[in-house]
Amino acid sequence: MEKKRIVTGDRPTGKLHIGHYFGSLINRVKMQDEYDEYILIADVQALTDNFNNPEKVRNNVKELVKDYLACGIDPKKVTIYIQSMIPETAELTIYYSNLVTISRLSRNPTVKTEIAQKKDLFGESVTYGFLGYPVNQAADITVLNGDIVPAGEDQEPLIEQCREIVRKFNSIYGEVLKEPEIYLSKNKRIKGLDGNEKMGKSLGNAIYLSDSEEEILKKVMSAVTDPKRIKKDDLGNPDVCMVSYYHKLFNSEDNYNNVCKECREGLRGCVECKKELAKKIIEYLKPIREKREYLEAHPEIIDKVLIEGTKKARAEAKKTMAKVKKAMKLDYYED
Repeated sequence: MEKKRIVTGDRPTGKLHIGHYFGSLINRVKMQDEYDEYILIADVQALTDNFNNPEKVRNNVKELVKDYLACGIDPKKVTIYIQSMIPETAELTIYYSNLVTISRLSRNPTVKTEIAQKKDLFGESVTYGFLGYPVNQAADITVLNGDIVPAGEDQEPLIEQCREIVRKFNSIYGEVLKEPEIYLSKNKRIKGLDGNEKMGKSLGNAIYLSDSEEEILKKVMSAVTDPKRIKKDDLGNPDVCMVSYYHKLFNSEDNYNNVCKECREGLRGCVECKKELAKKIIEYLKPIREKREYLEAHPEIIDKVLIEGTKKARAEAKKTMAKVKKAMKLDYYED
């Protein structure tokens, strides 16, 4: 039986952190045996709000691949490719742009939220590229005939916009394109060290998969704890402590419960608790960090993954575009 195809990806704007690991990477590793998985490195999309810093985008393309492979994504099972090297996606984006109104894009809740967050960049005049990135994302998914798109709840409006575009296209030109389904991640967004609801590259509150032991210890020691707890024997509240929050991620359930119990009873000091947590995180991430260091020393592995993956993805995209152009009466001559 033919496997269903997953299309997912990341913007190359920085190395991946534990939020990405627990939020998506673990699922990708689990799903690579069951599905035909494609992971795009969305460099074109990254340029929509990094257009003035192309070096940042370019320099992080290979960093993403190192993180993927270090976490257990197998390039023999998963196709990893670069978005900008699939020109068919750009062509399909242009065709799709005729099927979506400016007002519909402006109403997309995800886009509205992101524009508000980037007011310092755009001011009162958002770029066409950023406003229209859901159209480009729809092309990414459908040019590869994606069946399933794993995403969080905040991304649901983007997938629904893709589905609308597919329905509109098929109603005009015939049943050519697949309407993808969203696979909602059960993993909640991981909070930052500062207690922020989001762990983010730009927020300075993340532990990266590539962080050294010294960096992990330093970051954990800065994590927000119960502000009402001054002395070691003060009764603590682990529910408002980020150290306790991360203990739950990296510890067994029994150990986590013991951490909370000792905290509530004033038997565990914050410094001791942080050092214990740092040790747990270092141990957990050690295999990932070691594999990443090996990949750093063997860049030819990364190049091979990207070259072969992009070649395979483009071959699939060409097949889709042949059908699209035939349906749109744009198949004037064969290449």
